[in-house]
Amino acid sequence: MDNISQIISRSIGGYSIGSILSALLTFLICLIVVRLVLKLCSRLLSRANRLNERLQKVILTSLKTLLYLLTIIITAEALGINTSSLTAIMSVLTLGVTLAAEDILGNVAGGLVILFSHPFSLGDEIEVGGTTGTVREISLTHTKIETPDGQIVLQPNREMSSSKIINFTVLGRRRIVYKVTASYDAPTDEVKQACMDAVLAFPAVLKEPTPTVYLSNYGASSIEYTIRCWTAADAYWDTYFKMYERLRNTFAKHNVEMSYDHLNVHVVPEKQNEN
Repeated sequence: MDNISQIISRSIGGYSIGSILSALLTFLICLIVVRLVLKLCSRLLSRANRLNERLQKVILTSLKTLLYLLTIIITAEALGINTSSLTAIMSVLTLGVTLAAEDILGNVAGGLVILFSHPFSLGDEIEVGGTTGTVREISLTHTKIETPDGQIVLQPNREMSSSKIINFTVLGRRRIVYKVTASYDAPTDEVKQACMDAVLAFPAVLKEPTPTVYLSNYGASSIEYTIRCWTAADAYWDTYFKMYERLRNTFAKHNVEMSYDHLNVHVVPEKQNEN
């Protein structure tokens, strides 16, 4: 026993063998605890259906970094090292990194908000910050949007999380609204029937909700009619433009004049002076 005590009391580099062994044991225990905690958290995250794989990796990586830093501090205390200075240095470094990467961290925070709230998915057509297009990629810092004219826009998540987001495809259907004008001479029922014939000619137009046609305004030289119908989200634009052509042809078939703004001038003959 005396020999063991003498061996343990010996010092290496200013630290006793006993304190080194104690620190080593503490370090091994911490590693075991870290692995168990990470394994448990990984199982819990895998059961969370609302968290995608990317977000799970980010959470696990952040947790692993934090646990390893705590392991270093605990091991240093077991070795007899004063960790107050180490903690202060880490705090200063963390503050410096935070200030230097304020925009990046803001985008990351915005990315986490988007991943948690799930306002849109890949392939959805959205409008945000004046940009309209299809979502192609969602990362922690940016969201990649492909516009209809073939441009790729990298929208910062920090701005997206604080802006109004319009999702056109989340419900699987979109409403089409047209405003057309017809002459005052055209019977209202005939105009409404012509509009309805044009709408029902497209298989992509949904039967429910029922398409509607309303007389919506009396203009200076024409009557305005509003057409409302619903179509599948992926068929929206194709139906939208082709129906304009169909409306023109259908009006001609029903002998309905598509009126436009014009001015009627009536010339009043000048009266001759009576002598």
